[in-house]
Amino acid sequence: MSLNHREIDLVLQGLDLEGAKVEKILQPTYDSIVLHLYKAGKDLDLLVSIAHGACRIHGLSRPSPKPERPLRFQECLKSRIRGANVTRVAQLGDERVVRIDLEVVRVESEAEGATVYKPLGPDAHRELHGSQGPELHRYRLYARLWSGAGNIILAEEGPDGGLTVVDALARRPKRGEVSGEACTLEEDLVADREARRLRAEAEGRQVQAKVFEPRDFPPLEGLADGGSYGQRIEAAYAASGGELSRDSLLEAARERFAKRRRTLEARIAELEAKAEEFRNGERLRELGDILMASQALAPAGRFLDCEDFFRGGRVSVEIDPTRTIVANAQAYYERYRKAGSGLAELEAELGSTRESLAREEAELSRIESIREPLLIARALAKGGTVRTEANKARAYPGLSLERRGWTILVGRSAKENDELLRRHVRGSDLWMHARDYAGSYVFVKAKAGKSFPLEILVDAGNLAIYYSKARANGGGELYYTLVKHLRRAKDGPKGLVLPSQEKNLRIVLDEGLLKELRSLMGDDS
Repeated sequence: MSLNHREIDLVLQGLDLEGAKVEKILQPTYDSIVLHLYKAGKDLDLLVSIAHGACRIHGLSRPSPKPERPLRFQECLKSRIRGANVTRVAQLGDERVVRIDLEVVRVESEAEGATVYKPLGPDAHRELHGSQGPELHRYRLYARLWSGAGNIILAEEGPDGGLTVVDALARRPKRGEVSGEACTLEEDLVADREARRLRAEAEGRQVQAKVFEPRDFPPLEGLADGGSYGQRIEAAYAASGGELSRDSLLEAARERFAKRRRTLEARIAELEAKAEEFRNGERLRELGDILMASQALAPAGRFLDCEDFFRGGRVSVEIDPTRTIVANAQAYYERYRKAGSGLAELEAELGSTRESLAREEAELSRIESIREPLLIARALAKGGTVRTEANKARAYPGLSLERRGWTILVGRSAKENDELLRRHVRGSDLWMHARDYAGSYVFVKAKAGKSFPLEILVDAGNLAIYYSKARANGGGELYYTLVKHLRRAKDGPKGLVLPSQEKNLRIVLDEGLLKELRSLMGDDS
């Protein structure tokens, strides 16, 4: 639940903001900012959030996490109000709109080619008067804490006292909340209030102001008087308030982990069953020999009752009733050959999948130990996966996964396709692409002395069709060749290649297989 106007007043009363200097600006999420303020030897991080269902303003008891990359509104605020002094902070009536007035001296340094910010001293106004050098800039930072229609707007005051929008956290052209528009937020609030009054008079009724009472948030242990009202609000929202609540974020993290665990455990069970069969590979050869010696027998359904001259007694051998006894025997011989050559790869994939499950469990434990909701939100935005140093060193553009000991790469755009071609694949690697449809390049990294298994071709082929326009058809034709047989199209768009010596493969999309592959790649969209 968002703060009401009475609660906002109580928070602002507990904060000594006027005269503070803005030292840093962070934007930890897309719907919040943090102003790092300094006054009289004390630091304060002020959070302003317009998250749906959790619009609020209060101090933070611990440093805010830095974003993975600079966000637009954060960079705008840094370019305008870093180094500014806070001259006034107030809520506009009972409208849940907080106004923060700021003043900053800006000096253009020709030698450094940069803008330098200086704090205002007690004689700043007199020093600036008539000066052609440093300029005093006045800004207003509005925080409209309306759930579902919240916004944070930076406006600059002109020489005539008028306000112009510099930028807004959420750009809303219909409201005029975009760069360069006149900022009339306060006038609009007055006009809306007057319009409501006139409408009520025309309907013969009185405007009934809704009465709000501040909530009684529980006191905090270990703090004098149970902490300030703002500290109690911070703790309450961190525990269970709105979209950025710790409880709801942890629930989302556990649901994501449970989904991935089911996928990984199913794959582990499948691999263990196949590994057990491969470890008993000699028995596959024996069953093939038994079938070859029993060609005169008539099969009864899916099993053929035969004499087991290797181990004594009789044995029921599973067969395909649509095929001949000889063809079934050859299938057992083929499985025997695969068992001999594929056990090492299968056990390697089994070990890798178990490690992935262990990493997922460790990551969930790490997330559950985090107290700060913004840090949990960031972990979920990154996919909630562990990024070890080894993973960082082998990071690829686009999507990637390890499958049965083979590395499959997927470029989802022309830029990613080109980046993979230029820097991450070699001539002996395999390239796949949907025929006659725009789509991703899919690569399979080669392994010394190994040919590409059919199962890996099917996996990569499903991904190539899925990440192409052919997906709507439920399957399609694709072609594949080695990377060394690709030639860049002269004067063609980025990433376009012309293949030679290509081979064809038809793929019918397997939804179960795709779900497993995409989960392993972290693509939950």
